[in-house]
Amino acid sequence: MTLKILHRPPQVSDTERPVPRWAMGLAYALPLLLLPSCLWRLPFALHFEMGQAQEGGMPAYWVSIPYVLGLSALSEVIAVLTIGLVRGWGEVAPAWIPVIGGRRVRPMAAVVPAVVGGLILTLLFTSVPIGGGRSLTLHGVVDTVGYTNDAWETLATVCITPIAAWGPITIALAIAYYRRRTRTG
Repeated sequence: MTLKILHRPPQVSDTERPVPRWAMGLAYALPLLLLPSCLWRLPFALHFEMGQAQEGGMPAYWVSIPYVLGLSALSEVIAVLTIGLVRGWGEVAPAWIPVIGGRRVRPMAAVVPAVVGGLILTLLFTSVPIGGGRSLTLHGVVDTVGYTNDAWETLATVCITPIAAWGPITIALAIAYYRRRTRTG
């Protein structure tokens, strides 16, 4: 069995019903959209602060390295799993999965986790600026991180901002999946 990590979307859909072109494009673009934020995190594992003017120390290497690497890898794995909302393996479980392999996936078994996950991601990565270098987030009012110069701040903004689209994209893909799988006729 050969493992294909990077591949193009199929020319002919392997799903029961055709997938909207926009959904196919979004699903395949999502892991690439999250890649800059995952790469931005990596230097923090080695205590390089990427131009941030922070108070307080960094955690020990034995904590920071596995945490940052694990978080980045997990983010990408979850983003790749959203491709299942536009591919056949999201409709029929792959045969190699124990117990459920080869069985049809009930639409709600994919939609509910995707929508709940999308809502959580939207709440986690949404902040509303309220002025004075502060933002309103899920965790309350927080101070915005300062940077040593504008170049670092611009780089951080370019790398981190796309992650805010992760939740809404996941919800949109879940809705398209649901509509496609439950449509009659």
